[in-house]
Order: sequence, then C-alpha cells, then structure tokens
Amino acid sequence: MIGKIVEEQRKFYLTGKTLDYKFRMKALSRLRNAIIHYEEDIYDALAKDLNKSKTETYLCEIGIVLDEIRYHQRNLHRWMKKRVIMPSIGQLPGRCYSLPEPYGVTLIMAPWNYPINLCFAPLIGAISAGNTAVLKPSAYAPETSKVIEKIISEAFPPYYITVVSGGRKENALLLGQKFDYIFFTGSPTVGRVVMEAAAKNLTPVTLELGGKSPVIVDETANIRLAAKRIAFGKVTNAGQTCVAPDYLLIHSKVKDKFIIEYKRALQKFFPDNDMSRMVTIISEKHYERLKNLLTDGRIILGGQFDDERLFIEPTLIDGVGLSAPIMKEEIFGPILPIITYDNLDECIEVIRSLPKPLALYIFSENRKNIRKVLNTCSFGGGCINDTILHLANPRLPFGGVGESGMGSYHGKKSFETFTHYRSVFKQSSKIDIPIRYMPYTEKKLRLLKNILR
Repeated sequence: MIGKIVEEQRKFYLTGKTLDYKFRMKALSRLRNAIIHYEEDIYDALAKDLNKSKTETYLCEIGIVLDEIRYHQRNLHRWMKKRVIMPSIGQLPGRCYSLPEPYGVTLIMAPWNYPINLCFAPLIGAISAGNTAVLKPSAYAPETSKVIEKIISEAFPPYYITVVSGGRKENALLLGQKFDYIFFTGSPTVGRVVMEAAAKNLTPVTLELGGKSPVIVDETANIRLAAKRIAFGKVTNAGQTCVAPDYLLIHSKVKDKFIIEYKRALQKFFPDNDMSRMVTIISEKHYERLKNLLTDGRIILGGQFDDERLFIEPTLIDGVGLSAPIMKEEIFGPILPIITYDNLDECIEVIRSLPKPLALYIFSENRKNIRKVLNTCSFGGGCINDTILHLANPRLPFGGVGESGMGSYHGKKSFETFTHYRSVFKQSSKIDIPIRYMPYTEKKLRLLKNILR
C-alpha cells in the first residue's frame, strides 16, 4: 500500500501540475483553511495527548503555522523566479542564471512534541517548492495524528499529499521507498537510521535533531528577567522542546539570587502552585526515564511527580557533575541541572566537550562575554537574553549542526530546502570568441594569463 502511495504521487508530480504558481498558492490556502476549520479539534487532541492548553497550543503550534503560510504566500512569486547571476570573464558575452525546481516526491517525518507545528511547517515548504508529500506523524501523539489526517484528507487528494499513520513498522516501510527528499525531525538515534536508509537511494535529507542546549548566565545579567525567561523556555511543553534550555551554567556570584528568582517566576506562572494545566510527559517510558534523572545531584527546587498523570514538577538540580547520567543525554523534560562557574572559559570548555547543540542561550550585559561565546562555540541557533524565541521568526532559518542536525528551514529557507537549483549558462550565438578553441598556442596562453590573472 505504501509503495502504491509513492507511485501515485510520482505519477501526479510528473504531470507538472505542482509547478504552477497558482496551484501552489491554492494549496497553501487550502491547508490554512483546513487548519482553521479543525482548530477546536486540534485543541482537544493536544489536550488529550499532552494536556496542552488552548493558549499554549495556539502560541506554539497553530499560530506559528498560520504565520508561516502567510509569509510564504506573500513571497512565493519572487522565490520562484530565476536568479540572474553575473557571468565570468570567460563566459562573456553569455548569461548565467539558476532555475528552481522541486525535488519531487517528499517524505516528512514529524515528532510528537509539537505534532502540528513540526508536521505542517516543513509541509508548507514542500508545497511552496512544488513537491508532493507523504506525512508521517508520530504514533506517540495518536489523537493529534488523527486530526492531522482529517486536515490533510479534507484539503488534498492522496496522490498529492497524504498521511501514513502507524509506528515503527510503517516508518521502516516508508524508509524502504525511494523518495526524492526526506525531512526528519526527531532524535539523533533515529536520525542515523533515516540517514542510513536515505543513503541507499542517494536521497538528500534534512535532519532536525536535538541535543543538550546550554544556557549561560554571567554575573552581569538581569537575574530576575533571566530566571523568568529560562523558566519559560524550560516549562513550555514541560521541557519537551528540542531547543529547551538543557543545563544551566551560572556564575557563582549570582547563583543564589537566580534560584530565588526562578522560584518566583514559577509562582507567577502557576498561581497557588496549581500546575493542573501544565503539559504532562508524553508516555510512561519517557516519564520513567525522567524520574530516574531526578536522582542525579541534589534537588533544590521542585522534584515532585505524579505517576497517574505522568506529571513532573519543574525542578532545579544542583551539584551535577559532567559524568552524571543527566549530562549524558538530552533531558527533554522540566528538569534543569545547574553547573556553577567562576570563569567564562569554564563554560566554553564544558560546551565544547559535548556534541554541538541545537541551541545556545547567553544572558549577559557584557558585550565582550557575548562575543567570546558566539565566536568560540558552535551551535544551531540561539538567543541573547532570551530562550527558544529564535525559532518563531519565518525570516530566520532554523536548524542544527553536527549531531544536532543538518539543513535548516522556516520561511524562504523552507522553500530552498525543498528546491533544487539548476545552474544554466546561455551563450550568444551571434559572437564566438576563438581563444577557447584548439590549437592552443603560446600566444593564446599569454592572452589567457593577461585576462584571468
């Protein structure tokens, strides 16, 4: 069945209908209208899968997707134009340009943590670039996957865009097919599997992975604001965010004040300590893993959990060493380990000792410190004096580096990700410069050196 889906999509792609500007614009509108039509269903599904509130759902999922669609529709006509490129001296009097073309039949594999956003955001790029697409949402968010399937089946015929539901078996069957492009968001472990499968067909890939994203707070930072914004980045989606602050590197002079302000921020986020609307952990497997991480170091804030709800309270852990289990894997939960430092070089050493992270955050009013971190640490993207908001701008490409991923998307970069640019040289047929033709003489060599040196 999956093979049939890919075959039908390839047949449709080869008709050339997806190449048309109006077709792409209409497809984007249909997606937008279907999302709005099923907005309440999305709220209900994410409440069931993750206990996500309507406000958080709109802020982190629906709103971002609708903004992305709007941005593509405003700019698509310009992006589709050929790019004129200056010819080299040896090409004169010819002209150079590059022509965008879709890759063809694409596979988009989305995770469970932001199932609407991370499924539809890359799909928007695939549509804008003129591809067909097979979507594979995560089995860990079953209710949201059902809504995604309803949205797509209402908006598009399956020979253009369709959803394949299921778990590992379906993933393996999909990866056994020959796609023209694969876009995967998930863990580095599964990312390696995807890349290995893609290599068999020489299929290009984008891998949006994760990793341990550090946050630095130096002695010059606005501590109250830093604590509030770090807490926001850590408790949004219960820390189940690929760019959530994973561990805190904090100067010893401001550590105690930060702990007080972090607690104060949580009290404002959750008046009367009512965390009933905070997002829960997606599955028992992930919940038990996070509970085990609570045994590392010394809990100085939070640490409570609820087995029935799969809920873990926002937690600060002190006294964590680099060899502790919590520093060996991406936490992906509302637990924040603290490492104290006295010299900024210590932070840089820690960050560079670990795989390159998807995000890095620094809170500082010292330009020299900020510049030093940015110039010495490799990371996918990040913020200065904030967390996670760098991914909310369609004009700003988002992606990882090294073990945190390859390739990027959002806005124009999404269009480019799903596009192959053909380089074309058009020579004049009225003028023919003889210097390039044999026989090659010493006179021609001297002339070439004079021109090209």
